[in-house]
Amino acid sequence: MAERTARVTWNGTLFEGRGTIESVGSGAFGPLDVTWAARAEEPEGLTSPEELIAAAHASCFSMALSNGLAKEGAPAERLETSATVTFVPGTGITKIVLAVRGVVPGLDETGFVEQAQAAKAGCPVSKALAAVPEITLDATLA
Repeated sequence: MAERTARVTWNGTLFEGRGTIESVGSGAFGPLDVTWAARAEEPEGLTSPEELIAAAHASCFSMALSNGLAKEGAPAERLETSATVTFVPGTGITKIVLAVRGVVPGLDETGFVEQAQAAKAGCPVSKALAAVPEITLDATLA
């Protein structure tokens, strides 16, 4: 079992206030500033919960895909993954687009797409985000 933590401070109202992701348990990053404007309008050098979700989803998916490919006897040389999270104020997260481009010797496009679909369905972050109405995947071999 693993537990991960983050500590955040918020000051003020939602629209005029601002927050700081003070720290994460690993010490890997922080402090990072967050505001409503960075979330719903222009980031201007600040982060948002959705940007952090995109990073988490892309990395989790990549790990799951890497594992699946290795188990199939076709370990990836390289996986380049992006996740784009769409946030609609008043509605929430409405869409996530995962895109992966892989260098996988000995595997054809069909096999790669099948493994990518399995990783999308099986990665823990995908499962945690199951309430998102639309999660799509574009998987291609380089």
